[in-house]
Amino acid sequence: MITIEAQQRLLLAIAQKLSKHVTVYAIGGTAMMFQGIKDATLDVDIVFENMKDREIFKKALTALGYKGMDAFRVYGGKKDQPEMFTLGNERFDLFVVDVIDFVFSKTMQERASATHQFGDTLSLRIADSHDIILMKCATDRLKDKDDARKIIESRSINWQILIDEAKNQVKLGRERALFDLGDFLEQLKRDMGVTVPVQILDTLFNLVKEQADAKMKH
Repeated sequence: MITIEAQQRLLLAIAQKLSKHVTVYAIGGTAMMFQGIKDATLDVDIVFENMKDREIFKKALTALGYKGMDAFRVYGGKKDQPEMFTLGNERFDLFVVDVIDFVFSKTMQERASATHQFGDTLSLRIADSHDIILMKCATDRLKDKDDARKIIESRSINWQILIDEAKNQVKLGRERALFDLGDFLEQLKRDMGVTVPVQILDTLFNLVKEQADAKMKH
């Protein structure tokens, strides 16, 4: 597990090894730590806007002794897996725009308003809570459901943001986004007692039905 203090020291060490300025986005448990929702995380999840920035970041990691690992061990056969690097108990998951079954879209980037600066070379933008919930839909891990529960119970959730971004994801080619969000929220409500408004689940169900009907017509 990585604490917030250890993570900040690590990010500063990486910044000192970067050959140019890089802006990255923190998602998952990393973002939740900066938001004060979690005290520690198993891995540091980062999204890059392009491959070049990820290559620069990877060089900094390897300079610090990190070694690559096989993402299949963690993500199985899921698509758009990250490049992964480990050192001891610390692990980095490095994505470029695509995060498993979701796109870290322009609207997600714009919602990542909080920024932390490490040295002169690393700007870390923190993903919005709504977008963390959406990306938690991409996995079937219990810890991701528990993270989503913590976010919903500790934040004021604008459910329309979740619906609108899921619709945006469909437009970006992620056809399962509405279904995955609805199924995920239904599981949180059923299995963990999370308060999800019935009308939100009904809206998602109807959108999925409309999507299926439109597909049948074609």
